[in-house]
Amino acid sequence: MGRIVAIPLVLWLLDRATPEDCVYAALVYGGAAITDLLDGILARRMGIVSVLGKFLDPLADKLLVMATLVWLVSMGRIPAWAVVLLLTRELSITGLRSIAVTEGIIIAAGDSGKSKTAFQMVGILCLIIGYPYQIGFFPFDFGVVDLVVAGRALVYISLGFSLVSAASYIYGFSEALRAKGRA
Repeated sequence: MGRIVAIPLVLWLLDRATPEDCVYAALVYGGAAITDLLDGILARRMGIVSVLGKFLDPLADKLLVMATLVWLVSMGRIPAWAVVLLLTRELSITGLRSIAVTEGIIIAAGDSGKSKTAFQMVGILCLIIGYPYQIGFFPFDFGVVDLVVAGRALVYISLGFSLVSAASYIYGFSEALRAKGRA
């Protein structure tokens, strides 16, 4: 629920579009993303699973990502075509998973889906911050890095993983249906 509550704050800070507010938006977004990771770890470690949690966890993730990406389009930080492809994939796979559950089939997240999420989260963070910065770690100086360019590249990489994982989900679902039909 905290991730869902964080969405309006992230968007409000982005709407202000000052470099400082974008950093604050990135901190709120990053905090929300980390709660997703912690929530999953705690649920597995403690063996706590609830119907509400099964519903809210993926919903909160998708709402946070979708709302932020749509807002970033209006700011000119990511092209609409990339967001449309990502949103189409998310909605399609969510629908496929819902159908799979009604058929008694569980589709687990694969490595490509996890990679997609990692690249997407870091890419969105870069897009939220959205300004060029001098980047250096002693003794290395990377010069000025435009985080919008870096963020786009990471989101494009996540898009590639998105398409691979979508194909994997579809293949896994069709194989599970065939196996169920043979049984």
